[in-house]
Amino acid sequence: MLNIRFIVKMLGTMFLLETLFMLSAAGVAFFYDEGDLHPLLLSCAILFAAGLLFYLTGRQADEQVAGYREGMLVVALTWTLLALFGMMPFYLGGYINNITDAYFETISGFTTTGASILTDIEALPHGILFWRSLTQWQGGIGVVVFTVALLPLFGGGASQMFEAETSGTGISHERFRPRVTQVAKRFSGIYLLLTILLAFLLWIGPMDAFDAVNHAFTTVSTGGYSTRNVSVGFWHSPYVEYTISFFMFVGSVSMTLLYFFFKGNFRKLFGDEELRWFFFIILLFVGITTAWILFNGWAADVEEAFRLALFHIISLISSCGLMTSDYLHWGAFFCFPALMVMFIGGCTGSTSGGLKVGRFVIIYKNLSNVFLKQMHPNAVLPVRMNHHVISADNVYRCLAFAFVYLSLIMAGCLILSFNGSHFDESIGATISAISNIGPGLGAQGPSGNYAGMADVSKWTLSFLMIVGRLEIFTVLTIFLPSFWKQ
Repeated sequence: MLNIRFIVKMLGTMFLLETLFMLSAAGVAFFYDEGDLHPLLLSCAILFAAGLLFYLTGRQADEQVAGYREGMLVVALTWTLLALFGMMPFYLGGYINNITDAYFETISGFTTTGASILTDIEALPHGILFWRSLTQWQGGIGVVVFTVALLPLFGGGASQMFEAETSGTGISHERFRPRVTQVAKRFSGIYLLLTILLAFLLWIGPMDAFDAVNHAFTTVSTGGYSTRNVSVGFWHSPYVEYTISFFMFVGSVSMTLLYFFFKGNFRKLFGDEELRWFFFIILLFVGITTAWILFNGWAADVEEAFRLALFHIISLISSCGLMTSDYLHWGAFFCFPALMVMFIGGCTGSTSGGLKVGRFVIIYKNLSNVFLKQMHPNAVLPVRMNHHVISADNVYRCLAFAFVYLSLIMAGCLILSFNGSHFDESIGATISAISNIGPGLGAQGPSGNYAGMADVSKWTLSFLMIVGRLEIFTVLTIFLPSFWKQ
């Protein structure tokens, strides 16, 4: 049977840890003294009380009998419930006046989607802005991965939780440490180092310290929340745009490869086939977009056209969603490369969303083999990545993932269209939600603002954000009757 006590204890531990993050936002509110301290402290008290109650209820759990089912439930419930508690500063402070919008804003943060219902970001106090960015920073590395890294007391349940959080990739890189807690700690260390480095680089540019830290949070996590209404375009700075473009790219690279890079093993990074494909996909679409912008005279020179194309293509493929310009003014043609890179996404094992380049390459190679088998029926044509044969089981898993991914997009489009959204808005919003991007097409556009959508559409998109962030299978498996059988 399910180890309910273990699930309750782990949720309590998550809530207690989350209280520390929320307290840091309260500290920012205290420093700026803008009136958001009270709702943040009240939210901290409620979250701490819930965490303590859950932890004490499950404190006698037998962690050694926790299995994969418990791991999946803990992960899915963590993301769902943390958004419920995380929305309290917005709602209790009166910054968002209804539960649907408050939950949408918060789950968009934790899943690093970057979609928003707020129309005037700059009117928010500093503590709330910091909390909004911090939800994305946590979501980028994964709340569960952070917790496994910081609290090795999880015992026998750590591995199940970590695998549930990072499952569904279809391919995997070499695990560089035997214990899952060691892996999670090193992921978190790299993540923190990149955040500090980017914050410093932005701070020595035109940003002040507060904006630099917030944009470092939401860039490294490939989340996309900004402290400005017009996002990164507020600064009109090539330095900021190139710097953020580089770190959005880095955020789309597998954490394992980044670890080997920092250890001095450059061959693993530059020799990785998925990363090479990712680089050339970006190069292809940046080239197409640059030529399109120049052809239509939407940039003063080649450098500006290249910078616009580079920033927006990397922002969309990395699922970050930060913007410097209204790409809808680039005409309907740009919608094609935009949707393509939104669909493909970044590399497996990274903070980005989407189908993932690894799965895309495996599906492409398998399709090529199908055509070759038509001419050579007896040929044995395995799918290879990084000179290793991908098992048939993993190939089938990638195909199943792509099928479910497309099916969810079609279902989301149907629901949004039924609730009044135009076709371009429906498809843009659905792909944006399940790929955790934020910006869409039509009314949502580069701003990624969903305030005008119906409540049913917002709850649908919230569900797709969670499903997409947890790589589909972790969430949908819970809905199978066989999952609940003893």
